[in-house]
Amino acid sequence: MVKRHFKELDKEDFMVIYKAYIRPHLEYCVQAWSPHLIKDKDCLEQIQRWATRLVKGLKKLTYEDRLKQLGIYSLEKPALDTYGLRGHSQKLFKPRCRTTARKTFFSNRIIEQWYRLSQHVIDSSSVNVFKNRLDEAWEDMGIYK
Repeated sequence: MVKRHFKELDKEDFMVIYKAYIRPHLEYCVQAWSPHLIKDKDCLEQIQRWATRLVKGLKKLTYEDRLKQLGIYSLEKPALDTYGLRGHSQKLFKPRCRTTARKTFFSNRIIEQWYRLSQHVIDSSSVNVFKNRLDEAWEDMGIYK
């Protein structure tokens, strides 16, 4: 419908139409919240790729460059959990796992340890400061040394 009514759009008009008609449909479907198949993610991402080509002057740019120019993000962007009220401000999304093998992957196991860190450790000013504070936190938790 958008393509039928608008052959080319400028950035401002595209963003109004995109935010009102395109993005809500992409984010509402179940495949966007919990995609189990790569083809589901690819199908949704293809719709967004197509939509960004409608913007005048951006058609020949790469998909990533079009996203940057428009100030929108890919549907494959890792999600941050902003709903948790406890712990520190940098919450990570922990996907559901159907198999026990996947549950034991390092990327899933470490999230629980990450949640246990204090805001003081997370707000470190450099990598070395973070490492030192992390060592201290792990010693306090009985995980390290």
